Amino acid sequence: MKTLKSLLFAALLMVSTLVVKADEPNAVKLTKTYAINTYISAVSQGKMQGLNDIVDANAKFSMLRGKQLLTFDKADVLNFMVKNANVKQECTTTASVVESNTDITVVKVDMQYNNFVRSNYVTLANTGNGWKITNVYSVFK
Repeated sequence: MKTLKSLLFAALLMVSTLVVKADEPNAVKLTKTYAINTYISAVSQGKMQGLNDIVDANAKFSMLRGKQLLTFDKADVLNFMVKNANVKQECTTTASVVESNTDITVVKVDMQYNNFVRSNYVTLANTGNGWKITNVYSVFK
C-alpha cells in the first residue's frame, strides 16, 4: 500500500509539473518587447501571429481624426486586422518608450507616411498573465 501511495504521489507530481511547464512558454513570451514588436508587425505589415495574445480582453482603441474621436474594442480591431492581414503599410515605423515601470509602459509608435504621421500611444500593462496592450490612442498629424 505504501508503494502504491508513493507511485500515485510521483505520478501526480509529474502531471502537475507538465501542466506548469505547458503554461510557462506563453507567460515567458508575453514580455513588453514581444508585445510591442507583435503590435508593430500587425499594424505595419499585417502580420497577425500572436496579436490576439498580446491584446487584453478589455483593451480600448481610440483614434482622433480632426475633432472626431472614434473608439473601438478588441473585437472591432481584430476583425479589421484579419480583413487586412498581410497588407504592408507604405510607411517607416519607429518606436520609443515614453514611460516605463514594473506595472505599466507607454510606447509611442510613429508611422511616417508620405504626407502625414500616425502616432500611436500604446499602453502595456503587466496583467499577471504577461504584458498586454490595454489602450491604444492614435493621432494623425
